[in-house]
Formats: sequence, structure tokens, C-alpha cells
Amino acid sequence: MTDNVDHSKRRMLIAATAAVGGVAAAGAGAPFVLSLQPSERAKAAGAPVEVDISSIEPGSMISIEWQGKPVWIVRRTQEMLDLLPKHDADLADPSSSIPQQPEYCNNPTRSIKPEVLVVLGVCTHLGCSPTFRPEVAPADLGAQWAGGWFCPCHGSRFDLAARVFKGVPAPTNLIIPPHMYLSDTRLLIGDDDKSKLKGGQPADKGAAA
Repeated sequence: MTDNVDHSKRRMLIAATAAVGGVAAAGAGAPFVLSLQPSERAKAAGAPVEVDISSIEPGSMISIEWQGKPVWIVRRTQEMLDLLPKHDADLADPSSSIPQQPEYCNNPTRSIKPEVLVVLGVCTHLGCSPTFRPEVAPADLGAQWAGGWFCPCHGSRFDLAARVFKGVPAPTNLIIPPHMYLSDTRLLIGDDDKSKLKGGQPADKGAAA
């Protein structure tokens, strides 16, 4: 009889220990599962960014942050656009054959609207941030300079369509991020899925190639 009592107690003790262990394991597992979930800050850092471009003056640039990186938005003048094809022979990839841009920006201006360029402000060499130099033929950049970006880290040069010049360390044109127009004066950077918009895409259909 004593043996029966001992066996019963032993079974109860084992069951209780297993139950406590299961609760502890579940409790320990919860933080691990939660740690796998992206934080709100992380999700926000990668979220699309809406920008009002109505105040950008012709010939000037603004910079915003998307995914922790600078994105430049330039309103090019007609003079700037007219200069773009005149130095194609000096560029490493004038036709943007290397896909550094969405298909809808695979055109001579690398943009949806010719006058508005949206480009990731990160040099394709080692990730420095080039300096905007829109002036023509400044003394430090030479008589052939027609405006664009100069990387102070290692001397890479990009024109006003963010195309890289020959003979510099940067291997490719600057990246054009996904983007779309929400209206004539509002851009969404980081998303180009028009199906998410009510009524579709309200802006014009972009520059012809």
C-alpha cells in the first residue's frame, strides 16, 4: 500500500513539475517571439514618405530622409534639361542601361516628370553623400562642368540626371528610388503601387523616353 501511495505521489510530482516547466518555457519563449516582430520604429523607418514639392524653386534641391538615407528632389530648369544630352559622350552609362532606376524612369531625364528628379543621395562607390553643384563651369570643377553632383570623398561626378561620368571611382549611376505622384505637388517616396491609391494615379503619366 505504501508503494502505491509513493507511486501516486511521484506521478503527481512529475505532472506538476512538467506543468511548471511548460509555463516557464512559454514565458521564456514569448520575449523571443516578440523580438522577431519588427518594432514600430523599424517599420516607420522603411515606410514610404510623402513630400510636398510645391515650394521647390527651379534650379534648387531639397533633401528628405527615407529608410535612413537621404533622398534628393531637384526641380530642374529648362536650361538644365537642355544641357543633359550635350555631354553623353563623357558619361559611363548615358542610356541608363544598368537598372539603377524603375522602368518608368528609364528615359533620358531618369524621371516621371522631366523637371523633377528624385534620386537617392548615396554615392555608388563607397556610400558617401555627394554635394549638389548646379552651377555651370565653376573654377574648381572645370569648364566642362554643366551642373550635377560631386562626391568629395573620392571625386566621383554625376550629371543633373544623376548619371556617372567616365573615369571616376563610382561604377554606376545614382539610384532612383520607387516613387509616384499623389497630385501635381505631392510625391510619395518609397512606393509606386498605384493600386493603393483611391481612383488610381492622379498625376500625368511621365516623360517619354
